[in-house]
Amino acid sequence: MLEVKEIHSYYGNIHAIKGVSLSVPDRSMVGLIGANGAGKTTTLRTISGIMKPRSGQILLDGRPIHTLSSSEIVRLGIAQCPEERKIWPQMTVLEHLELGAYLRDDRDEIQKDLEMVYRYFPWFEERKSQKSGTLSGGEQQMLSIGRALMSRPRILMFDEPSLGLAPILVERIAQIIKEIHKAGTTILLVEQNAYLALTLSETCYVLDTGKVSLSGPSARLLENEQVKRAYLGG
Repeated sequence: MLEVKEIHSYYGNIHAIKGVSLSVPDRSMVGLIGANGAGKTTTLRTISGIMKPRSGQILLDGRPIHTLSSSEIVRLGIAQCPEERKIWPQMTVLEHLELGAYLRDDRDEIQKDLEMVYRYFPWFEERKSQKSGTLSGGEQQMLSIGRALMSRPRILMFDEPSLGLAPILVERIAQIIKEIHKAGTTILLVEQNAYLALTLSETCYVLDTGKVSLSGPSARLLENEQVKRAYLGG
């Protein structure tokens, strides 16, 4: 479904992504792990069109998308739950969910998707008028997921969904990601919590200073001595 081919991305003169290639098959869950500064977020920003690669290709269903705007890429079905949630404190829960559907004009289907999001997160409906700045970190992470779901994505990219959350909330977020995947959405999961990414995903890529250093079935990478030493505490 999604194919990244030898992309090179820069921040000014800083060469952040150095020939990254990866594949995300339809209805799969693919992980992307690495240390801070390895290029995980930059890879997602490049896929979503926020950054433009200086070279390389990004294909969706065989069609090049790396020259398109972010809004065009969202219309094609790629959504992102950004790192640190990016929630506007003065906007309500409902306003954030409506914002997720901003590019859509199928009003009846939007209402169906809103009801679907309420099934995932029942408290959204009860607290839809609440200002988002008053939510806890875990609630804001769930709201970020709900907002992304409202675009009706074919591919949902998560950037560090467990960041800063208590272990019990990490378990809840992991369960939600599994439910979304089971419902048919393709997932690209970026996580510094390597164990979480490797146990959720089917295939995983390891980024090291802007390059893919390892890739393969997640179960196999869990047993890889290099991965154990670098990311799993032994």
